[in-house]
Amino acid sequence: MHPVEIFELVLVLLAVVVALHWVARRLRLPPATALLVGGGVLAFVPRLPPFAIDPSLILVLFLPPLLMDGAYFTAFGRFRRHLPGILSLAVGAVVFTTLGVGVVAHWLVPSLPWAACFALGAIVSPPDAVSARAVLQRVKIPRRLSALLEGESLLNDATGLVLFRFAVAATLSGAFDAGAAVSNFVFLALGGIIAGLAVSAMWIFVVRRLGDQTLIIMASTLMCWVAYIVGEAAHVSGVIATVVAGLVLGWYQHVIFPAQVRLRGSAFWETMVFVLEALVFILIGFSLRGVLDRVGGIEAVSNTMAVPVLGVVFTVTVTRFVWVFGVDGLLAALRSMGLKRARPLGLRQATVLSWAGMRGVVTLAVALTLPASMPGRDLMLVTAFAVIFATVVMQGTSLGWLINVVRPVDQDALAKMHLAASEAAIARAMAEAVELHAYAPDGTLIHPRLLEEYRKRSEVTTRYAEDADVFMEGVRAHFDVVLIALAAGRNELIRIHRAGLIEDEVLHELERDLDVEELRIILQRGN
Repeated sequence: MHPVEIFELVLVLLAVVVALHWVARRLRLPPATALLVGGGVLAFVPRLPPFAIDPSLILVLFLPPLLMDGAYFTAFGRFRRHLPGILSLAVGAVVFTTLGVGVVAHWLVPSLPWAACFALGAIVSPPDAVSARAVLQRVKIPRRLSALLEGESLLNDATGLVLFRFAVAATLSGAFDAGAAVSNFVFLALGGIIAGLAVSAMWIFVVRRLGDQTLIIMASTLMCWVAYIVGEAAHVSGVIATVVAGLVLGWYQHVIFPAQVRLRGSAFWETMVFVLEALVFILIGFSLRGVLDRVGGIEAVSNTMAVPVLGVVFTVTVTRFVWVFGVDGLLAALRSMGLKRARPLGLRQATVLSWAGMRGVVTLAVALTLPASMPGRDLMLVTAFAVIFATVVMQGTSLGWLINVVRPVDQDALAKMHLAASEAAIARAMAEAVELHAYAPDGTLIHPRLLEEYRKRSEVTTRYAEDADVFMEGVRAHFDVVLIALAAGRNELIRIHRAGLIEDEVLHELERDLDVEELRIILQRGN
């Protein structure tokens, strides 16, 4: 395709993204499902030019920012607390699924070499960070379950990619060294951690010296790609390097970023991630036609590949249930023997965790990197697409329904302070700081109104902390009137600007002040 045609196609896809998101909202479907199906339908529109995706470009363009986004917003305390469970899923479940799919694939297609069967297992084994985020952000689940799923989706890609590389090498060379595979995986993981920490240290050094808000936002945005590329260039895990950099960024942004950078950067980052996330799903569906053309069309797939493809899709789903419930049963047995640190999930949470195994961009990109000489390449490509479609459409669409039916219970103990108590503590600290600076050295009160305001705020938040529900009933009515007043002020501002009484610069400055005040009121008012 001509570069101009590619650009025009991207614009069309962005317009389709908006339309499909609107449709998904109206039909109450996960947007990922609508985008995936919509992209698949779009791929067969007559006279639409074929579109080939470079798998290397897919990984380096889409994966780093989406991994960084997940790591940035990960609750680090829960991530660290549940790290054993996360590693059980990110490493153990991926390896178990790879082995299970390999055995079933060889049973269904005996002519396919064992190593090639395990390569297929490695392609479809890691649940996807993008798919998990697209579904999880629209459902409410217990905090432990959320930590496990988010942490798994951040780390399991590294496991799947390593397994895939070794399986492909074993298929083409005919040799496999299990000891070398394990040691290489450890090297890649530790190297990725070191690379991520090194990039993070460089980011902290640079950001503290930039000074300009736009440059800080740009440097922080580039960090995801820098971490990934540095990791890959150093022949370690770029995925782990990016995740580590994202965790560090999320931890330090509270003390490094000024307030305006956080507000502006969050708005920019949210929009960018939305576009990338949406394009990933629609491009997966959009590339379906090329894969079908390569393997001989739908008829060839249904005649020669239907049974092994369905077998692999079934195995991918079942192996996750077996692993999750097996590990949970082991934890229950250990706890019954007196090991208090062993905390099983229980039937409800284990069921939801088992069903939340959507595949996506990594499965597609890895499948498309298969060498042309790889035995069973066509079968692997079709199977990868089938697993993506089945898990995103079937599991992604029904996960919310399953959560409502199962109703998993949050077993994690709450933190010692809740939101209202935290606000009261902050208000007291602010009032104490103002009181220290409200008086001149000779004891004269020089900021009486400021002192009164912060004392009043501290008293109000203390009452709010004592009984938040009762307190907010009256406060919301108060804030509603404030919002009405802000709307009246905004209308008057627009009127005097339209009448030519003020310059555009005055309009923008006053509008910004009203916007900040409105945002503050909306956040304080709550739902």
